[in-house]
Amino acid sequence: MTDGRAVVWLEGIRRSFDHGRIRALNGVDLVLRRGESVALVGRSGSGKSCLLNVASGLDLPDEGRVFWDGTEVTSRGQWAALRRSSIGIVFQEFHLLPTLTARQNVELALIGGRDGETRLRVEHMLEKVGLSEMGDRLPAELSGGERQRVALARALVREPELLLADEPTGNLDSANADAVATLMFDLHRKLQMALVIVTHDLSLAKRCERIVTLADGRICDDRMLETVSA
Repeated sequence: MTDGRAVVWLEGIRRSFDHGRIRALNGVDLVLRRGESVALVGRSGSGKSCLLNVASGLDLPDEGRVFWDGTEVTSRGQWAALRRSSIGIVFQEFHLLPTLTARQNVELALIGGRDGETRLRVEHMLEKVGLSEMGDRLPAELSGGERQRVALARALVREPELLLADEPTGNLDSANADAVATLMFDLHRKLQMALVIVTHDLSLAKRCERIVTLADGRICDDRMLETVSA
């Protein structure tokens, strides 16, 4: 462990499914650094989402080691604590609770906090994502772009050190996809967090500082971009 900027460090990660017949990750080494934006790209089945799940502790590897801020993380309990405090996750399918309002969905990320502080943080984040006037609406009363902004607010309300986004614009039309992507990169810069995006959208990937390409469960290319258009 020699990179002082590393937030997450994955070393020799292997992950298989179906009793070893499906090898999703096959010896992956990857460093995710503070403040950088990284796109994970590759064909379907290349291991992108599996790698994201391992980097967030939603899944544990069969082999290999994962470090957070220089300390190895080995248990689901350790990962759960990190997701509550330091890791935000945005999914393609939004995963909002349909019976809760936009405000209540964001509040879920702050369960256990002080009531007054929770309210202030939730309202502040809804304002940042442009939904100050829609906090009382249910998910069914929001557009796809608005629902993804609620999901983004929920992931960021704790101001995490790392935001992981799995196809965050995949269910959106082009206008909403561009708006959500612009918002995500803007908040990434303001909060100085590491941002990792799994995407098939090359134009979205090129807005990142770094593109990591996977094929057959391995990293086949890892490059910094010379220009970034965010």
